[in-house]
Amino acid sequence: MAIKNRAKNLGLRVKNNFGRVGVLIGGPSTERTISLKSGKAVAQALKEEGLETVALDIKTNDLCQNIRLIKDSGIDIAFIALHGRFGEDGQIQQVLEALDIPYTGSGVMPSRLALDKIASRQIFQIYGLIVPRYKIIHKLSYNKYPLLLLNGFSFPLVIKPATHGSSIGLSIIDSRRELKRALDLAFSFDEYILIEEYLKGREITVGILNNMPLPVIEIKPKRKFFDYQAKYKPGMANYIVPAIIKKEISQRVKQHGLLAHRFLGCEGFSRVDMILKNSQPYILEVNTIPGLTQTSLLPKAAKVIGLSFNQLCLHLLELAYEKKKIKNTR
Repeated sequence: MAIKNRAKNLGLRVKNNFGRVGVLIGGPSTERTISLKSGKAVAQALKEEGLETVALDIKTNDLCQNIRLIKDSGIDIAFIALHGRFGEDGQIQQVLEALDIPYTGSGVMPSRLALDKIASRQIFQIYGLIVPRYKIIHKLSYNKYPLLLLNGFSFPLVIKPATHGSSIGLSIIDSRRELKRALDLAFSFDEYILIEEYLKGREITVGILNNMPLPVIEIKPKRKFFDYQAKYKPGMANYIVPAIIKKEISQRVKQHGLLAHRFLGCEGFSRVDMILKNSQPYILEVNTIPGLTQTSLLPKAAKVIGLSFNQLCLHLLELAYEKKKIKNTR
């Protein structure tokens, strides 16, 4: 409850000290549509709290153009609501650091590591966290040695690109007949992909806020898995908040989520997706900028501990200023 108490203590004086807030929305990635929804929800929440807020639509990954846009806006702090590449891969964070503008969420390197499923999983394994068994495939290897791809694996399989979120490019296949289509889809988004064992278990996620885990959420998609449609089309998934699991398992899930967040060096907030099988949490990925609408998963978890969506957004701004303050004292 420390998060709740701290966020509720945000007073008018603190709000006034936020200055002009720029909410970075849209972005050039395949997740632009979702980013627009997140950004508009955040901007509306901050305006309702009386903050001077401007939404900046990032339409390109051109660094010079984005630097001009941000400089001309005259913002004092940036709230990043960009999902996927150029939002969660460290590039926009690098721009903001060059401009000496504080921003929400994780820094350059943690953002890069988290979006890269290969790099992040290797870190998790080094530190003893459990991940699904997987194989890394490069496009050239696939073209040269297609019959060697499945050595040691059996169906069903998960095929996904290494650096995309929102389940974009992801397939779960049950037979070799589906393999080429799934590989072609994944390779259309990335040169590196993962072939992963399919774990039949409970889909869960745990939000991390200011180095503290939020209540665990269980996701029950009405489709085969929690794909893009299940995530963003209303009524395609049910959410149990908090998840109905034994207390000791819940604590283990929270601990593993927090460790995954910390091992990547994440800051401010994140959401860690997992599969729970036989009471063992398997880490899938860390989202450094999870969905940020009233009905998104991290805000749902925050609501359970008494944090409204508006309070959550204010708290993330406060953490951004704290991060900048700590950096300046080093």
